[in-house]
Amino acid sequence: MTTTPPPPTTQVEDEDTDASPVVPGQASDPKKLAIGIGLLVLTAFIALTAFEWMRTTEANRAFVVAVALLVGVVGVFAMFLLLDRVTDGLPLRLQETVRPWMYVGPALVLLGIFLLYPAIRTIILGFQGPNGTDFVGAGNFANIWSDGSLRRSVVNTLMWMIVVPALAVSIGLVFAVLADRLRRGESLAKSLIFLPMAISFVGASVVWGFVYDFQAFGNQTGLLNGLMVALGRDPVAWTSVYPWNNFFLMIIMVWMQTGFAMVILSAAIKGVPEDIIEAARIDGASELQVFARIIVPSIMSAIVVVTTTMIINVLKIFDIVWVMTGGRDGTEVIAERMIRWSFTFRDQGQGAAIATMLFVLVIPVMVWNVKRFRAEEEIR
Repeated sequence: MTTTPPPPTTQVEDEDTDASPVVPGQASDPKKLAIGIGLLVLTAFIALTAFEWMRTTEANRAFVVAVALLVGVVGVFAMFLLLDRVTDGLPLRLQETVRPWMYVGPALVLLGIFLLYPAIRTIILGFQGPNGTDFVGAGNFANIWSDGSLRRSVVNTLMWMIVVPALAVSIGLVFAVLADRLRRGESLAKSLIFLPMAISFVGASVVWGFVYDFQAFGNQTGLLNGLMVALGRDPVAWTSVYPWNNFFLMIIMVWMQTGFAMVILSAAIKGVPEDIIEAARIDGASELQVFARIIVPSIMSAIVVVTTTMIINVLKIFDIVWVMTGGRDGTEVIAERMIRWSFTFRDQGQGAAIATMLFVLVIPVMVWNVKRFRAEEEIR
């Protein structure tokens, strides 16, 4: 008996067999993308309209502030929410690339508007005349070196960059080491030394104004001149004696910044392993050798950070000079000259050129700081 083999089965292929299943988030969602973009544009239009209304309205200021806070908070939240919705509508391979830029993008736009554009505009303005219209070439920059007060402001600023960080960091380091050895009252001592940081530059200048005060006639109300008279000496116009008056002004900033240096360096000193210090002492190293050869090299990165921060702050110093002397008697600095030329003398071109000079002086400090930071990261 012969058996007949079964007929070959014909496999019917589903026409959708080759189609890969749709994974949520893998394929783009045009509808979600379009809705997200539309809502984002609408939100931006509402925000711009509200800002224009706030700029021109004569409504109650408290109400305007409330509207500004409402639009700012709700608008920023809605913007990021809609940006996330727009990103979800993109293909998966694009989502991972685009999503970080969706969150960082608004910040970069704001930085571009409020930092990058003003910087470029200031550089361009430095090549123009007093009204910011006529092109004068490099005349404003050449005037920095030909004008006596401008040239002196550059020299004085360089002196501030050297003296203030050196004194503040050195004194702050000494205070940090001494405070670290206190068995009791360390927090109180640090708080008292750090206290001047809570005072503004203007406030500190007013305080030190009573210290340096000079009266040509009558009783001396200044602390230093009161001591001079008590010792049988003639009073001194401390803020008018060039070039020492610059150093007297620097003392104000050193007094304010020493506490900052002490706090940062004290935290760094506490991070130095005690085993290394004890081993050095057992080997016969003196306390000065331990400080110079172990503690200082171990906290050098913190010293560099503090020094860099102070150099940048010094480059921006304006308040102390403006309140104490107004830039007279040879105490000019770059920031003070920039304000003076821009707003007192109404010369926008010269003021912009001085601001550009200030920007150029900051760049080497930042480059040096970044290179050192990268070198430390490579060692780690």
